[in-house]
Amino acid sequence: MVNYNGLVRVKVLLLGSLLLGTTSAFAAITPAPDAQESAAAQPAGKTTPALREQVPLQYVVKKGDTLWSISNHFLLNAWEWPEIWFVNGQVRNPHKIYPGDVLSLMVRNGRPQLVVQTPTMEDRLSPQVRASTLDQPIAAIPIDAIRDFLSSPRIVTKEQMKKAPYVLDFVDEHLMAGAASKFYVRRLPVNDATVDYNVVRLGPPYKDPQSDELLGYQATDVGYAEIESAAKDPGIALLTKTTREVLVGDYLIPVDAESFDAFFYPHAPKNNVNGTIISVYDGVTQIGQYQVVVLNRGSRDGIELGHVLTVMQSNRIAKDPYATLGNSRVKLPDAKAGTMMVFKVAPRVSFALIMDATRSIKVLDKAVKPSSD
Repeated sequence: MVNYNGLVRVKVLLLGSLLLGTTSAFAAITPAPDAQESAAAQPAGKTTPALREQVPLQYVVKKGDTLWSISNHFLLNAWEWPEIWFVNGQVRNPHKIYPGDVLSLMVRNGRPQLVVQTPTMEDRLSPQVRASTLDQPIAAIPIDAIRDFLSSPRIVTKEQMKKAPYVLDFVDEHLMAGAASKFYVRRLPVNDATVDYNVVRLGPPYKDPQSDELLGYQATDVGYAEIESAAKDPGIALLTKTTREVLVGDYLIPVDAESFDAFFYPHAPKNNVNGTIISVYDGVTQIGQYQVVVLNRGSRDGIELGHVLTVMQSNRIAKDPYATLGNSRVKLPDAKAGTMMVFKVAPRVSFALIMDATRSIKVLDKAVKPSSD
């Protein structure tokens, strides 16, 4: 039982082999005798996720783990983890797994599955109660890497900006301001019920490199504001929190009320995807693990939350040292460079987290549907 407001989570732990980490606690479980069990044993019409060659039979969940990172110990493609979690009475869904839980790999009907170990009757003879600090169930992906993107608008349209309220001046006649400062705001809907706003700074445009279509503008979050008076124009607002200095001309966007559920299932798109990385946050040129990228594909293109895409290193050019003059530049074939998962979707673009990077990744690299190999 999880008590989100409590300070302890009590478990009944069993002495003997369970505490010593021996395998007798798995007497009721049939572990995988061979990690590379033949696909011939698979149920008809289903594919079995490929296991790693040196796959462990047990794993102890640690603080900071995610469902993705745990599955990476077992699977060649970690994003296929929904295929190996076994739903039983002890764990009703794979998100209710906590640090300290012991997972066991087994095979049922030819398919690998992960279960939380179940003690035998022998282990039940000497019960012991232990109180431990309450931990939250582990998430699907590292939420800290995307927390700032969940409630803030990260892309805006030209039409939005024509109507959006904006910072006119500061009450204390500052050139810039931080938290606890008041400012005048124009274009605020008179007597509007909206109280909380994101304060954003308009950034560079997002353009589709394939069609040259304007997809929107980058909106950089600079803080939060609370409206104190909207009876007149200009109104007055208070900066309740800032991540950088607020300037005259910054815009106000209503706080996104969309709640974010970290416990979604990664899955491959049903249809082919021909996407491109058009931007990366933090202004880096080499994109690595747990960095956020922007794709030129959104909900209108069939992109969904949880979509997993393969990053293809693209547009690489090599110089042929033996080619004739004028023919020395050779375009190299695309090569798999990593995996990303979409965590936020807008109509024209989407935001994805790089889950792993096996080669250098850059803006204009491709994002495609994962292959079956």
